Amino acid sequence: MRYSGFRHLLEHLAENHPDDTAFIYEENGICRMTYGEFYVAVLLRSQQLQESGKTCLAVFADGSLASVIKIFASVLGGLQTVLIDTSVPLEQAKELIRYADCDTVYGRPEHIEACTPYLTDGILDGTGRILFFTSGTTSRAKAVVLSDYSLMQSAWNGSAMLPLNRDDILLSLLPHAHVFGFVCTLLWPLFNAAPIALGRGVRHYIDDCQYYHPTVISAVPSLLQFLLKQNCLNDELRLILVGAGDCSDDVMQAVKDRGIQLSFGYGLTETSSGVAISTGGDPRALDICPDDTITIADDGEILIESRTCMMQGYYKHSTDTINTVQNGVLHTGDLGYIDEDGRLHLTGRKKDILVLSDGNKIYLPEYEAELARAVGDEKIAVVLKNGRPVLVMEKNADRNELQPKINSFNQTQSRGRQIANVIVIGRPLPMTATGKLQRWKLEKEIGEL
Repeated sequence: MRYSGFRHLLEHLAENHPDDTAFIYEENGICRMTYGEFYVAVLLRSQQLQESGKTCLAVFADGSLASVIKIFASVLGGLQTVLIDTSVPLEQAKELIRYADCDTVYGRPEHIEACTPYLTDGILDGTGRILFFTSGTTSRAKAVVLSDYSLMQSAWNGSAMLPLNRDDILLSLLPHAHVFGFVCTLLWPLFNAAPIALGRGVRHYIDDCQYYHPTVISAVPSLLQFLLKQNCLNDELRLILVGAGDCSDDVMQAVKDRGIQLSFGYGLTETSSGVAISTGGDPRALDICPDDTITIADDGEILIESRTCMMQGYYKHSTDTINTVQNGVLHTGDLGYIDEDGRLHLTGRKKDILVLSDGNKIYLPEYEAELARAVGDEKIAVVLKNGRPVLVMEKNADRNELQPKINSFNQTQSRGRQIANVIVIGRPLPMTATGKLQRWKLEKEIGEL
């Protein structure tokens, strides 16, 4: 069935599966919370938030059960809910909280102490709105406005393509502040009444599979590669859903050799997560979800229409919203084609975006401009080498002067977005006749070094 929102989902689960396990988590040993207990806990926190008079809650989504309860309680309480990734530097988080008009914050004591001075007077009405930040630079990151309705429809779409069983256990390892992690490690299993094992954090990636014995995992490519390299996957695993990037052929073969189904999902924050999922055969041949229509523009760009899952817009960025969603059609900036069987294949990116191995993105015009200011040289470029961002310069600079500037820049970025190396090519960057960087040529040259 379709759910109209979080309340409808939780009411149904509490009524029909009150004593079934909703969450498995660590608290001095393995503990369990039933759907009935979860609903009661959410209602209690929701009432407390309503009585507080607050209107917009920032949640540092650390993947804990308390954090999950707070997110659902905030939505049920009618607050605008803003999800903050705990890996974001506090200086960035402060600006994001002020930008999103938050008047209260939930997180660890250091989060609350640092961010309280940046709280605002709140908003008039944010009922049902959930804000997920894109991966822009510090002051320019945009918040995508979704709703519990659109997110539940996304979970319905995913479940229609790739259903879970009630005896499955899904291990939740991905950040809940990213839409892929939120939908595909929380809403997807909840929709199917399948228990969710809450991961114990980065330090336990190596042993969580053996601790919880999941049957399903959602992962980004870098996490899956790590789990394979460390031989962490447990025997009970039957399905791995990968999103936010592509896997190498070696990784796909390693999963296949273990007898585990590998499925890819493609989607965007703007579409409340997935719009296409591979369900068998070639993992890179994606079946389009029922509520979505995908067409390919003349230049190969993937265009999406979605009657149920499309964003409401970018928070405080109406011009960007109009430019991105034109007549109800989302211009993704991704390139691909649809084969004779109606399946979507991804071939690249139209926009100047670097997709990191952990699924995060670097929007290069903003990122390079900020980096150029930091190092004091406009003739630079950023490309990926071995999955990490590297700074490419035309000419040598004094390393004793340059490195402190890069270190200062890196302190403003999350770990995956930090400059890993500096490469000097000793000649002008390759440009088109109109003065635009030929990034593909530069990437090819750097890749051969």
